[in-house]
Amino acid sequence: MTLHIFNPEHDIALASGLSNFTAPHAGRQLRHDLGFLPAIWAREGDVIMVDDPEQAERLWQKLTHRIKTLLGDSLLAGVNREFAPTKSGVCCVPLAASEQRPSDSNQHLEIDPWGWNSALRAKLIRLGLSELQLPTLLQLESIRNLSHRHTAAVLLPKLRTEGTIGEMFECQTSEQVEELLTRYGQLVLKAPWSSSGRGLRFLSIERTPFSQQAGWFRNIVQAQGCVMVEPYYNKVKDFGMEFQSDGQGHVEYLGLSLFHTVNGAYTGNILATETAKRAMIGRYLPLTLLDEVQAVICRELGEVFCEGRYRGPFGVDMMVCDASRNGETSMEKRFLLHPCVEVNLRRTMGHVALALSPKDDDLRRVMRIEYSGNNYKLLINRL
Repeated sequence: MTLHIFNPEHDIALASGLSNFTAPHAGRQLRHDLGFLPAIWAREGDVIMVDDPEQAERLWQKLTHRIKTLLGDSLLAGVNREFAPTKSGVCCVPLAASEQRPSDSNQHLEIDPWGWNSALRAKLIRLGLSELQLPTLLQLESIRNLSHRHTAAVLLPKLRTEGTIGEMFECQTSEQVEELLTRYGQLVLKAPWSSSGRGLRFLSIERTPFSQQAGWFRNIVQAQGCVMVEPYYNKVKDFGMEFQSDGQGHVEYLGLSLFHTVNGAYTGNILATETAKRAMIGRYLPLTLLDEVQAVICRELGEVFCEGRYRGPFGVDMMVCDASRNGETSMEKRFLLHPCVEVNLRRTMGHVALALSPKDDDLRRVMRIEYSGNNYKLLINRL
């Protein structure tokens, strides 16, 4: 059986590098309100660990009705979901598994969180799970190192080909940033480890000089060793590719993720078939270019993640850029692909969207997370 855990505070925990980590209120609230999410991709016999099983069951049934109404019955057919609580310092999952399914009491328990970090490992040990069921501290340190934006900076040049754009730099000094600002005019500064929409700063040689962010820059360099700096690109569309690594050198491509962001923060995903999503991106870019980039990612990151360095889901964020506003003059190359904005070594909302992909090419919906009434809600609506 698999124990699923939704820990959306993962990126912040990873940035802290701490085993004794307390998530901010928003992270705890998101985990509490949407802890049932893994039920979307869980299989028969799996268990989802949540704060409140009764609430999770109620919200899951409500979402199930919405999914069946808007996406069809086939997505959720034939699988029973089980929610188990974590309270009073005891993880009920192993006990529940052995009590309710005696014949399976010796079966291997696989743990599938949103993302692995040392804080989650420490929490699960406190809740009673054996260290033998968890990644080692060395494995988690490897995951943290690979989650550094340096991984994207190394991958990006290998994806650069005709029809693409994108550069990344690691900076430790203000002089390096000032030189890049003079060269490019506009920059995006990113903390090496940060969550969606956080750890970003924008510079403009005309409007936002480096002096306004110098304090932030020094703090990040002191805490994380460097700041990643990129030229500012005129984005037309966000999207990404979702993958699964077996940790032994094989990376499987799962599908496209078409999503929306506001100031770098996630706001929603398009739910559509792969054929429909490719057609949407094909309005801007040659599909052969997407296929070439996908193949290189599978090959290159398969080599990086082999020997157990990373096993699990991950995503590579990309964007379509307006080439005419990035120094290009040829109308034939009006749009360019930025093939690696970042690499997310965890499950993403794109994976959630793929689990909810409709079967009909003409059926398109939007999935988004909304905060209202002091609660986070997963909404699925007509596009």
